[in-house]
Amino acid sequence: MGFFNFGKKREEKHREEERRREEEARRAEEKRRQEEEQRQQAEKDMQRREEERRREEARAAASKILKHEEEKPDLPQPEEKKAGLFSKLWQGLSKTRGNLAGRVDELIESSEKIDEDFYEDLVDILIMSDMGVRTSDKVIHELKRRVEEKKIVDARQAREILKTILKEMISKPRQPLKWPMVMLIVGVNGVGKTTTIGKLAMRFKDARHSVVLAAADTFRAAAADQLEIWANRAHVPIVRHAEGADPAAVVFDGVQKAKAAEADLLLVDTAGRLHNKKNLMEELRKISRVITREYQEADVRTLLVIDATTGQNGLQQAREFSEVADVSGIILTKLDGTAKGGIAVAIMDELKLPVLYIGVGEGIEDLQAFDANAFVDAIF
Repeated sequence: MGFFNFGKKREEKHREEERRREEEARRAEEKRRQEEEQRQQAEKDMQRREEERRREEARAAASKILKHEEEKPDLPQPEEKKAGLFSKLWQGLSKTRGNLAGRVDELIESSEKIDEDFYEDLVDILIMSDMGVRTSDKVIHELKRRVEEKKIVDARQAREILKTILKEMISKPRQPLKWPMVMLIVGVNGVGKTTTIGKLAMRFKDARHSVVLAAADTFRAAAADQLEIWANRAHVPIVRHAEGADPAAVVFDGVQKAKAAEADLLLVDTAGRLHNKKNLMEELRKISRVITREYQEADVRTLLVIDATTGQNGLQQAREFSEVADVSGIILTKLDGTAKGGIAVAIMDELKLPVLYIGVGEGIEDLQAFDANAFVDAIF
């Protein structure tokens, strides 16, 4: 009997031990679950705060530009405006002018004759302005040919020939504008893509064209918010979906809006970064298919925005985007922030793509249609 009671007690103790372990395991699992929920909530809160910060930065950036525009005096007359635009170009390219023309002039002053040393120093100056080795060598080769052909010995005359060569090299024919038109604006994040779209909207609206915006960059936080500020400023409609939505669906609705409004221009903001080149290519193809199917009467152009301050990296970006999209032209931003504006020459020479617009400041009028003669005159 005693042995039986002992076995029964041992069995009860064993069951109690199992219950205790199960309870401990349950509590541990509950604690782990709570900690995981807290961690996920903390990540969501941090992500939400980061998105709010980005939105606020985007709003502040757009508001700064718009405030600058509102504080401007009355619009000048056409001739005054033309002179004012060149003045802005001259000021905006001051860093490049100092880096390029300043060094060229120093070389001319110190050179007694035009010889191989002169050409070697000159090609170094061109390369330092980010024209790249290939383009710089091409320029110097042509300069040598013309100097020898005309039997020039004065370095100052060689300077004028150099300007002429550069003007010829970057004088690309511009396609006439055809309405209705769709402009797909592409480029990596941070190059000023959304701001450029806003400025283009203002530019075409001021030229009495009807404009619709489509916020198809649904991956970057605050991209649509920033674009909406510009839409409100320009008094043009905008089509936007929630963050993470299908960009092609945004473009579809944008096309329908543009057709219903009989708009002249649909400006489409696109994602600046996807997981890889294949994803980017597929996304752009989807968007193009939607436009081709739904808007056959529209002239479609793909404009690549490049930050001039990235120099030769910008040239590489242009190459990569040209591989995945039918790029029609380049918009070169932030030229006022770099001494290496020679990248404009390299892009047009190596990729045979025209630079259509350049950004030389924060104001709306600081986004200017590219003029080869004015550009070269401003950097020299």
